[in-house]
Amino acid sequence: MAQTHPWLLTRDFRFMWWSQVLSQVAEGISKLALLWFVYAVTGSPLKTTVIGLLQTLPPILLGPFIGVIVDRFPKKTLLIGSDVARGVLIGLIPCLVSIEHFTVESLYLLTFLFGVATAVFVPALSSAVPFMVARPQFTAANALLQSTTSLGIIIGPAVSGLGIAFSGSQDVLCLNALTYFASAACLLPIQLRTPESMPATGVGWKSFIRHLFEGVRYAFFTHHTLLILIVLASVYTFGSGAFTTLFPVFARQLLGLGPVEVGYLWSWLGVGLLVSSLALIRVSGWDLRGRLVAITVSCALAGLAVVGLTWTDEVRMAAVCVACVGIGLGTWTPIAWGIIQEVAPPGMVGRVMAVYTSMATATSMAGMSVFGWVTESAGSVVSIIGIGGVMFILAAGTAWFRGRVARHHAVVMRSQIMLH
Repeated sequence: MAQTHPWLLTRDFRFMWWSQVLSQVAEGISKLALLWFVYAVTGSPLKTTVIGLLQTLPPILLGPFIGVIVDRFPKKTLLIGSDVARGVLIGLIPCLVSIEHFTVESLYLLTFLFGVATAVFVPALSSAVPFMVARPQFTAANALLQSTTSLGIIIGPAVSGLGIAFSGSQDVLCLNALTYFASAACLLPIQLRTPESMPATGVGWKSFIRHLFEGVRYAFFTHHTLLILIVLASVYTFGSGAFTTLFPVFARQLLGLGPVEVGYLWSWLGVGLLVSSLALIRVSGWDLRGRLVAITVSCALAGLAVVGLTWTDEVRMAAVCVACVGIGLGTWTPIAWGIIQEVAPPGMVGRVMAVYTSMATATSMAGMSVFGWVTESAGSVVSIIGIGGVMFILAAGTAWFRGRVARHHAVVMRSQIMLH
């Protein structure tokens, strides 16, 4: 195993963490720049959501196939290649698309290809964790990776908002491409500690299809825990995907904010995520029941904070609500990824994660579409209340799941007592 590090767990994980910091900052910058560009030109919340939808299509259409690729090929190569591809694509957007010669089709095509690269990156990243840290550190490692998302949300939108205000979204996107290249460079020294690829006998289309169905069967039928986790993840992304995609629209309609203020407010979502991520490092050793309690409480907090945005028109109070939303949303992913990494064998994590991501992304797309339509037809207040309701449903579902796990644990304990 790689040389340990007191905070970032191992040497290899340290390089991964810094790479993710750069990658997530780049994503935070480009996301606001793209969404603001489309909304400023079209003035349509529905067309704004298309940007988010196009980035969610690749995991849905290609997710299970990507999972097989992730389990077959070196994850380090896939991670570096994904970052380089995203840098190239995000750099092409300002070169091919300008306000004077705006064509929605060209922007949508580049956004879709960007989503393909991201669809490869996510399962490769999650399936690389078991090769860098020990099993008891899975939740801590996922929480630290999520902390990079938090830093990206804190830094990225703020930098993007200032760049849009002073230079324009095209220049912001062009310069942002360099950040993805720097992220790829950080991955070069990584050495994963166990073999990553499939055996040499597992080649050809027949083997590919067999491995594909093995991953789907394992995710949906072998372990009921994974099936329930996928269903709950779908509820989570239905609400959270809509909230993050429509956030600039909510901020502009409810609070009348410009790009700098929206970037500032969005950064508070990252603050909440960071607080949640740091807190989760200490619960890495908790059993499943304890971790599900943490999810239940955090989702209820997120629901209250989302609804609370309809009760204020003051930016500082809105920032507090947004930070609480970040705290609430930040608990789900590290714990869910940790459960998958514990349950699935190392050689199947990529496929299970791809199935998980595919289902969760499909419901994220549904949430964007539904709440995009609700926002345009009924207004932001109704849409925000609906998203808050989704988070309350998720909290109730997780509480039920925790009760199911507790009952199963009690049955196992009674069986062991009777055997002795």
